[in-house]
Parts: sequence; structure tokens; C-alpha cells
Amino acid sequence: MKNQKTSDLVQLSLFVAIIVLMAITPFLGYIPLGFTRATIIHVPVIIGSIILGPKKGAFLGFIFGLTSLLNNTFNPTVTSFVFSPFYSLGSYSGNFASLIICFVPRILVGVVPYFVYRALTKKMANDAAPLIIAGVCGSLTNTLLVMNMIYLFFGSQYAAAKSMSVDVLYGAILGVIGINGVPEAIVAGVLTVAICKALLKYTKLRTA
Repeated sequence: MKNQKTSDLVQLSLFVAIIVLMAITPFLGYIPLGFTRATIIHVPVIIGSIILGPKKGAFLGFIFGLTSLLNNTFNPTVTSFVFSPFYSLGSYSGNFASLIICFVPRILVGVVPYFVYRALTKKMANDAAPLIIAGVCGSLTNTLLVMNMIYLFFGSQYAAAKSMSVDVLYGAILGVIGINGVPEAIVAGVLTVAICKALLKYTKLRTA
């Protein structure tokens, strides 16, 4: 039991280290696009959720959210106020809703893939499809919740920061989901199945 707890702690620490390393490495975890950032940091959170379970996955999601908070506070873009209550752009300031956007979707990224994967493995003999779908669902959890929460909590401010009318804002948000979110989801699905198959095989051999 003690050895298992030590092993779990080491694995969790490795995932945390990967997330932090990706966050601080330029053009790796957070990819600047001028007005916003694309990200692949959700990938180790998704993988950690499937391998380590939803509780540890939620913790990894919290670490993901924390890196986003710090990044948007100390290395901001024009819309960073939607992620950080400590950053303002003219008359537009972040607030408590910024913390909700920053943390809640990212924590759920560490929870949703586990349950999607477990539910699908009961119906499918092969691991590949459940892993791909779990990876895609985890990525879309982040993108869909973040962008819709931005619209809900900061619609007019976000539109003004991007120099557009509120009337066309949701169309622009759908554009971000399509341009950023869909490729991120595809990458997440591919990486999840490639990495998790090896890790799950190792886990099964270790516990056999």
C-alpha cells in the first residue's frame, strides 16, 4: 500500500512537472496568436485523468488553471482580463468571474475524460476509440466552456477589446472554437491514444 501511494505521488508529480514545463516554455504550452493564445497544456491533464483517475485529474486541471492565471497576469494579451482578476485593459478589468473561467473548465478537463473513457470501454473491445473520444471530449470541454463563459460574463468588454460589435461577438466566438478548438481537439485525441495506450499497457504489466 505504501509503495502504491509513493508510486501514485511520483506519477502525479511528473504530470505536474510536465504541465509547468509546457507553461513556461515559449510557443509550447501557450501559443500566442496576437489577440489570444492556443494551448496544448490540456493534453497532459487529459492523460493524467485517464491514467490517475478523476481526483488527481481535477488537481492537474487546477494546476493548468493556475498556469493560465499566472500567464495572463504577467504576460497578458489584450483579452487577458477574462482570465485574471489582477489585469485590466483601460476601463475593462478582470473580476471573480475571471477565476471561474480560468479554473472551472480546466478542472473539468481533468474529470470528463476519465468518465468518457470508462463508459466507452464497457461498450468497446478496443481501447483506441475510447481514448481518442476521451481526448477530444476533454479538449472540447476546455474550449466550449471557456469561450461560452467569456460570452456570458464578459461579452461586451471582450467585444470592445477586440474592436467588434456585440452583435457579431458570438459568431466570432464560434470562429475561435472552429479555428482553435477543433484542431486542438484533434491533436488531443491523437496524442491521448498514442501516449495512453503505452502507459496503460505498462500499468497493466506492473499490476499483473
